[in-house]
Amino acid sequence: MKGLLIVDIQYDFLPGGALGVKEGDQVVPVINQLTQLPFDVVVASQDWHPIGHGSFASTHQKTPGEVVSLKGLPQILWPDHCVQGSKGAEIVSSLDVTKLAAVIPKGTDPDIDSYSAFFDNGHKKATGLDPFLKEKGVKELYIAGLATDYCVKFSTLDALALGYDVFVVIDACRAVNLNPLDEQEAISEMQSRGARIVTLKEVKERLM
Repeated sequence: MKGLLIVDIQYDFLPGGALGVKEGDQVVPVINQLTQLPFDVVVASQDWHPIGHGSFASTHQKTPGEVVSLKGLPQILWPDHCVQGSKGAEIVSSLDVTKLAAVIPKGTDPDIDSYSAFFDNGHKKATGLDPFLKEKGVKELYIAGLATDYCVKFSTLDALALGYDVFVVIDACRAVNLNPLDEQEAISEMQSRGARIVTLKEVKERLM
């Protein structure tokens, strides 16, 4: 069984959003083509933070980009983003959601962030995505979305550790690139752990 995981296609991560990813809007039409392919299961993750989340710079009266300790883990501070119930937290209307079997919220605990769609950053709590996919019999997982160097990367690494064969659809992803090499380093790390980096064209050839 083959699954597609769409990571965090929300208004706040698109250009003009609170934490806009450069060219983030360009992944939407690519992902919409992916959803038309014969995947057995399509799911999406949704960053879903409470007001005053510990990853927000404003919570600590600090500046975005600074690093603090959160539950014993280093935490990059971000602008307030994807606040529960806000427009910025909504999945973008241009994304084809007709095939979605589930939307998995993450980042709901105010005291710890959750880049991965599977676990919080401390791997203390699971989101429920893994048992959902396992119940459906998913073995191959294709991952697309935002951002390559954060939520896509950590979702990929967790999926690999959980035993999935993982394919990252790289032209359906974009990176934050706080540092210029972050995207390439993320790709290298995902590959070194066993992920395969593919394009939409290659996925079409594989599945059609």
